[in-house]
Amino acid sequence: MSALAEIALESGLAALLRAAADEGFGTPRDATGKALQLHIVGMGKLGGRELNVSSDIDLIFLYADDGETDGTRIISAQDFFTKIGQRLIRLLNDATEDGYVFRVDMRLRPNGDAGPLVASFAMLEEYFIVQGREWERYAWIKGRTLNGDRAAELAQIVKPFVYRRYLDYGAVEALRGLHATIRREVARRDLANHIKLGPGGIREIEFIAQSFQLIRGGRDVALQIMPTLQVLALVSERGQLEPHAVVELHAAYVFLRQLEHRLQYADDQQTHELPRADDDAAHARLAAAMGCADANALRAKLDGHRHAVTRQFDAVFAAPSTDASSDNLEQYKPLDFTGYADPAEAQRRLGAMQTGARVRSLAATARARLDALLPRVVAACASASESAPDQALIRSLDLLETIAPRSAYLALLNDHPRALQSLVRLLGSSAWAAHYLTRHAVLLDELIDPRSLAAAPDVMQFAQTVRDGLAHAQGDLEAQLNLVREAHHAYVFRLLAQDIAGQFSVEQLADHLSAAADVLVDCVLLQLWHEFAPDKPATPPFAVLAYGKWGGKELGYASDLDWVFVYEDAGGADDSDGAFRYARLAQKLVSFFETRTLAGILFETDARLRPDGQSGPLVTSFAALESYQRERAWVWEHQALTRARFAAGEPKLGARFEALRRTILQQPRDFATLRTEIVSMREKMHAGHPNRSALFDLKHDTGGMVDIEFIVQTLILRHAAKHASLCDNVGNIALLHRAGQRGLIDPALAAHCAVAYRAHRQAQHAFRLNASDPSAPARAPETEQLTKHRQAVEQLWAYIFGQDA
Repeated sequence: MSALAEIALESGLAALLRAAADEGFGTPRDATGKALQLHIVGMGKLGGRELNVSSDIDLIFLYADDGETDGTRIISAQDFFTKIGQRLIRLLNDATEDGYVFRVDMRLRPNGDAGPLVASFAMLEEYFIVQGREWERYAWIKGRTLNGDRAAELAQIVKPFVYRRYLDYGAVEALRGLHATIRREVARRDLANHIKLGPGGIREIEFIAQSFQLIRGGRDVALQIMPTLQVLALVSERGQLEPHAVVELHAAYVFLRQLEHRLQYADDQQTHELPRADDDAAHARLAAAMGCADANALRAKLDGHRHAVTRQFDAVFAAPSTDASSDNLEQYKPLDFTGYADPAEAQRRLGAMQTGARVRSLAATARARLDALLPRVVAACASASESAPDQALIRSLDLLETIAPRSAYLALLNDHPRALQSLVRLLGSSAWAAHYLTRHAVLLDELIDPRSLAAAPDVMQFAQTVRDGLAHAQGDLEAQLNLVREAHHAYVFRLLAQDIAGQFSVEQLADHLSAAADVLVDCVLLQLWHEFAPDKPATPPFAVLAYGKWGGKELGYASDLDWVFVYEDAGGADDSDGAFRYARLAQKLVSFFETRTLAGILFETDARLRPDGQSGPLVTSFAALESYQRERAWVWEHQALTRARFAAGEPKLGARFEALRRTILQQPRDFATLRTEIVSMREKMHAGHPNRSALFDLKHDTGGMVDIEFIVQTLILRHAAKHASLCDNVGNIALLHRAGQRGLIDPALAAHCAVAYRAHRQAQHAFRLNASDPSAPARAPETEQLTKHRQAVEQLWAYIFGQDA
């Protein structure tokens, strides 16, 4: 039916344009002389390709720019397209002795019947900005441009109106209100037997599907589709609706739409009403048409589907529970802050937020949502953060103050008490989590489903999410930047929640974070290459090499990426296969990761470990890298090589790099010279990180992490020629044990230093999670255990560097 409507519109429009040309109007053109077209937008069921056998077609007529016709009868483009629109409506809608083609409804256009029949793109955009209402966002979800050469331009006007960049939970309230209005109208008009608008009807299923589109469609572009069943399948796949709920809704939708068709076959009327109760013959015919034994069987089946729809609708749109005893903030007197260490200060902080300039400037809707939420926050902090409710409250209020202007997030927390409980637990447990959520409030959505938050990390699924986001937004760099950032933030946030819950060791967490970085680099690199050189092989002869913490798979939450770029030199004179092409590719990759958007950045990056450092080219041919490492590299660059690895790009090139790395590390070295160089470098690093406090700097002080890392690097550079397994990039702890097992150092001392390294990393990680300034040096008070660890490291250092060559 939808295809038939499109053919009728296309054929009718073409005939009318030919007739207008014959009448002397010619073709409307803009100021540059370019021909203008009438763009027809199908709305509702036509837009979603879901027409019934007797549906009206909802249309909107648009044109791109002002102009005038080029014929002998010159009129404005507005007047011309209005004339064509009126004729097209009559052509389809007017009844003749042969009937009519389609009834046409134009009431969804800007300003409805009071607005012009045809609008320019500029008029539509201004209308959206100034007057567009929530129900129109809902209607435009199914707006589909049926013709015209500037449909993509029109989509760029419509999409920002329909789909918000953030998670738009305010849309739920709007849809809830719209549905309440419909239910009141159904009750007033006694439409209980209306299978579209009545309880458990088609409209409720559409509302469920479109609520997910309005809330999440700005972030998840895959949801910007129109057919209802496809949307339901997608939200099930995303885990946003239970599979059994989607099965019920799918079955009900198919049944109700089939019933809708059969009702309309009877008299070719656009009806959704069941036959009168006393019309037994009509009920019998309808039952037979639906494949049911009799009217009672049909009624039982219909009631079952409608009850299922109502149940699922209420689950999605249930209003937040209210408690008269807790919604009035005035009832929270100082003594009512049970469980707080300083109730008076907690209430003072709450009052200061309410009277602050930022809250006072909120729109009425946002202020109402905040006022409803604050009492719940006070109670949630006391119950969910038993160890530190005061701290949880302060961090929660800071977060709410930041996100309140975007009040959809307040609606989310009001609608999902479990999400609020999870939020305050996280905020009470970690200052870094509070900081992260404040910067990326969109992550509040992750708190809704505790199963998703607790699901084991799946880096392959993460990779697919990143690839999907890049593919869906191909050609729109800004959208790609934001989608990939948001996917990464969500993945890191789930790791953070599980980390705070004690599910990971510090090594496991670092492995997960490092693997996610590998995925990002690989997916983005391949997408950039595909866009940059679509005529070239699927994988470029180009590799990204990971160094530092990333190379050693020791990334933390705020780590940057140390990387080096190499390419395979084809040896020809063609510049397209040389350094220039790959330098541009590397620059695009760096820009993709470091560009700051509304969603933040992916990573800070550092490419100074490349040959010749900042003075060298950004990308290096493999031959040049090999020559540099063999002939000109400094000892400290070979130290860096101990935990370098291939991260992304051409695997064969990565394998060649690993072979080169092992060859370089296994070179025989004069230990006296090696010792002098490494001790000198360590002294420079120590001088660059002075510690004048009484606390122990876990990373830089003597006996700290850097000392252990230098010890391991020295063991590799000195002994790998005879012990090749020391070249394996398996981490400092494993390499210490290997050195002990091979008799290169005392095994017991090696084991103690391995324990010390793990303890230092755990202490540093704990510091980062709760430091007010996560970038500050991680320092800890001296304890008996810490002293033993430090002394073991100092003892091993003295043994390594006190030996003779």
